[in-house]
Amino acid sequence: MSEALSSTIADDAVRCRALAKTYGKGEAAVAALRGVDLDVRAGELLMLVGPSGCGKTTLISVIAGILDADGGDCRVFGHDLQRMSASERTRHRGRTVGFVFQAFNLLPALTAAENVAVPLLVQRVPHREALARAHELLERVGLASRAHALPAQLSGGQAQRVAIARALVHRPRLVVCDEPTSALDAQTGAKVMELLREIAVATDRALIVVTHDARIFRFADRVALMDDGRIERIVTPAELASTPHG
Repeated sequence: MSEALSSTIADDAVRCRALAKTYGKGEAAVAALRGVDLDVRAGELLMLVGPSGCGKTTLISVIAGILDADGGDCRVFGHDLQRMSASERTRHRGRTVGFVFQAFNLLPALTAAENVAVPLLVQRVPHREALARAHELLERVGLASRAHALPAQLSGGQAQRVAIARALVHRPRLVVCDEPTSALDAQTGAKVMELLREIAVATDRALIVVTHDARIFRFADRVALMDDGRIERIVTPAELASTPHG
């Protein structure tokens, strides 16, 4: 990777400018992102809030390097995703990004601990060390007793916590979560958000959470309100609570 891709703005973990993404062509085309501008600061937990279909999941997928944007610029800790080759972007995701998918995406033939260990095994961490780290994260999300269970033997809430542990196990600099508390009760959701803040938010890290769950807004540093493929405004949780969006 060229040193020219290094950021000169140390405070920005993520910097998006005029991001555009369209699905389909011609009359069937749907614009998911319409010139998105967004900065996420290092050490910050930013929540992305808006109606279904407004482009939230598309935006975090572009930021995570899972989807290509059609236009604009996206830099993650100074690395220009639009200029990376497919293989460079894959390596970047493996080192830098932890992603909690709304559908969990657990591998059905692997135990909970083995699922959590996958990002470490991909990085060639020795099997025993990878499983030890996986067990440590499962304990922190309250699932030590379910480490040897298969995904089909887990409840929705348990599977969600396994997915969160998997996203955190390789200590990524950017953690991106799509509805991480949607299957959790209020108490468990609060514990998960406390864990996410503790592990993922540090001076050299950042966390982006897509959510409809108003119970967890208080854990955010800032909340970005999105609609129709654009960031409309960014507010604090206190400001959000005093508006109709809260």
